[in-house]
Parts: sequence; structure tokens; C-alpha cells
Amino acid sequence: MTTNALITKQGGKTPRPPVVAVMGHIDHGKSTLLDYIRKTNVVEGEAGGITQHLGAYEVLHTTKEGTTHPITFLDTPGHEAFKGIRSRGANVADIGILIVSAEEGVKPQTVEALGSIKKAGIPYVVAITKIDKPGANLERTKQSLAEHEIYVEGYGGDIPFVAISSKTGEGIPDLLDLILLVAEMSDLQSLEGAPMSGVVIESNIDKKKGIYATIIVKEGTLQKGNIVVTETAFTPSRRIEDFLGQSVEKATPGTPVVIVGWDSVPHVGAKCFVVQNKREAEDYIASEGEKKKKRPNNTATTILVQTAILPLVIKADTGGSLEAIEAEIQKQATEKVTIKIVSRGIGSINESDLKSASGSGEPAVVGFNVDIDAPAQGVFDRGGIKVQTFDIIYKLGEWVAELVKTRTPKVTIVTVKGNVRILKIFTTEKDRQVIGGKVTEGILETGDEFNILRRGSPIGKGRVKELQRFKEKTTTIPKDSEFGAFVSTSIEIMPGDHLEAVTSIEQ
Repeated sequence: MTTNALITKQGGKTPRPPVVAVMGHIDHGKSTLLDYIRKTNVVEGEAGGITQHLGAYEVLHTTKEGTTHPITFLDTPGHEAFKGIRSRGANVADIGILIVSAEEGVKPQTVEALGSIKKAGIPYVVAITKIDKPGANLERTKQSLAEHEIYVEGYGGDIPFVAISSKTGEGIPDLLDLILLVAEMSDLQSLEGAPMSGVVIESNIDKKKGIYATIIVKEGTLQKGNIVVTETAFTPSRRIEDFLGQSVEKATPGTPVVIVGWDSVPHVGAKCFVVQNKREAEDYIASEGEKKKKRPNNTATTILVQTAILPLVIKADTGGSLEAIEAEIQKQATEKVTIKIVSRGIGSINESDLKSASGSGEPAVVGFNVDIDAPAQGVFDRGGIKVQTFDIIYKLGEWVAELVKTRTPKVTIVTVKGNVRILKIFTTEKDRQVIGGKVTEGILETGDEFNILRRGSPIGKGRVKELQRFKEKTTTIPKDSEFGAFVSTSIEIMPGDHLEAVTSIEQ
């Protein structure tokens, strides 16, 4: 089946709302800007003041000329762990807003966000935020941008910029006007009569709603009752909601909507389109599954032998969060500890998750923006499995890092400090011997542990109790010196054997 079969009679092209990705470093004012634009309160509703989902919002802006236009905004998280979501946001968007604080200038995630915008090949504007703050310095911020090869208008380049304050609203109408101007110059249009297509930007499971996903309609019109399919899931879209949660009958290009009632959780970032019936949806999913099986895998895999494994079960509230926390968790792995995700999923931590964990040695369960249901809490209270939930991602990362630290095994580093050739055996009594030898490399000291080598092969261990040189007691025998020694060992040392004096350091 191809989407060409679904094309209806097509007419001309009509302008469509721009989809705008707001991107930049953590705490540079992305959510505060959208909060001001939407007259809602996103920041206070986000744990720790950090946006941790890719949300989509539609606003109406009235220009200076008095015309009103819709704009769709993607609010992309700034924390490093959400790199994949930011990149996906740029790939869905038509225009990017690169947020830079007038207090701090360009930061690492600013540069990374710009990289995502450039990779997506979309035009962008710079919004210099927090100009109301005492430490704001517009010229210094422009200089910081220039140092990172971001040349704004009037400062050696042609990248449009606006200085704004999300607290007072200064400059925000100009920013929205600029967005509409860039959209007009980009000639954003949709083809009338084109089949519906879109992109999944978030997925979730709700106890009452079931499985739902946020999508951006890119082409065509989504109608209530349409069967929408991705490569892994489909829905009859019996309920469509706008970003405010209100039920709607249809959605046009550039519009963000939530579709309720998927048969399974669609992958975040997946393309979606409309088919004629359930059979076609199932056939498409099956064909995509077969393609994946046949697809050659050219990735070279290097297996590193680790000394310990930390098994983890992870649960999150959405598909995007799951992706982000898995990336954050794997960053905590070390050369000595491998983190193995034994199970992952969306929704509350339940008994099934704890059973999955119990099948692995010393497991732990971690949740992000989810709770622990009552039966699972009972199992948890009885002990045996570490379970913890978080609503701030870097706190989750710190917890996993501490787990890794406690699971890290001790490593003993053994260094050969001296080599000895045995010349004579004076006495032998059970596990004690008096021997004579010569140090051929390094030194030999009282208290040294040693390996016994016979014809080059290790046969046992021992320890130096006392040393004599020239019939006088000493603590150190240097290279090329002969000596007598009282040693303890369970192996009978013979003339011609060699001893390796070693030091052991546990790390």
C-alpha cells in the first residue's frame, strides 16, 4: 500500500501556520517566553522549573497591521539529557528561535541547539532574553554570539534578532512579527487535497484515556474517525484534542493535536498518515516490521568485558522522557560497571516491573514522573529491590551514579618490585623455610609478598619474615646482592626457583 492511493483531487496551495522550535540553554528563558505568549503558567507546573517534555502550543498573534495569524510553538527542553528531543523538535519545525540570555551569553547547549537547527536546514532568529535583569549586557551578548560564529544583524551578519523581556513583555510582539515575516519569506504552504501526514512528537499512557500521542499535522487535514498509522501503531482517532485538551473535529496543517486511542505506544519522532481501514493499517505495520528484519546491520560491535552489571528497570510518563532518561542513565556507566536495562515502559511502576527486576541479580527500579501503584509498593516495602522515583532528570542521574559507585568492585593492582634467584635451601619446617638467594632485579624487603616460579610457571605464594645480609639483620636487599631469608609459604621452595616480590594496591 502507498499513500499515493489516498490522494484526492488536489487544488492550489494555501499558506499554513509556521511551526516554531524554541531552543537554547537551560534556564535561558524558553518556557518563560512561551508562558508570557500563551498567558498560561508552564514554568510553575514543571518540576524544578525545567521543561521536561516536548510540548506543542498554538497561539494567535495580531500584527501591527491588525491581521491575526496562528503560530505553533514547540517548547523543547534545554537540559543536556534531552538532546534527542531538541533535535527532533528542529526536524519538525519550520523556523527556529535560538534563545540566549543577556546575562550569560552563549553556553554549550546554545551551540548544540544551533547545530540541531542547522542540521534541520530551517531558518532561525535569535531572541536575547532577560534584558530586564541587572546583569544584562546586550553588546556583550552579541559579542559572545559572534565568538561562536553567530553573526546577528548590525554585528557583522544577517541573522535577525530581537531583545526581549518575558517579565515585562518588551520586544515579544516584535519577535512574533519577525516570526511571521520569516514564515512569509519561507513561503510556507500546504497543498489542498493532499493526504494527511504528520509527525509524532510525544506519546503517553493514561489510566483513563489509554494510549495517546501528540502529533503535528504537516500536510492535509486530519478528521475525527480517520485511521492514523505509524510504522508500529495505529488508531481510529475517535477523539482528537487541541493543545488545551478540548475535543476538536479536525486538524489542519501546522496544527498540534493529541490523538487518543492507539493500539500501542507510537514511537516518538515517527511519521504518521491516514489509511482507509484497519486492515491497511495492520498490513502497513507488518510490512514495516519485515523491512526491519531484512535490513542489514553494518554496525561493528565491540564487546568490552566488564567486572560488574547493574540491572535496571526504567519507567517514565512519556516516550520522550523514556528516551531522555535512558540516555542519562547510560552516561553513568563506567569501565567497571555496565548498566543493563532489563525492562522499560511508560506508566506507573507495577508488580510486573518488580517481577522483571527480580529476575536479575541485585536489580533496581527507577521511575520518572510516575508513581508506584499500591501492590508494587507492598513488594517494595518488604525490601529486596531498590525503587526510586524522580521528577527532575539530573537528580535521577545522580541516584544512578551513586548506585554505580556502590556496585563498583574493588580492583587489585599488582606490581612486581623485585626478582630473586634461589641459590640454597638451609632449613625446611612445615610452612616455614630459611633460604639463600640473590636479587637480580629491583629490591627485596621485609614483609614483601612473593610469587614462586618454577621453570617460569607460578606454583605458589609466600611472604618474607626476616632478611639477613653479611650475617646481619636488615630490612632491604638491593639489586645484585646475596642474602638469607626466613619466609613463610606452604610450597617447598627449591634451588633454581625464582621469586617475584610484589606490591598489591586495591582501588
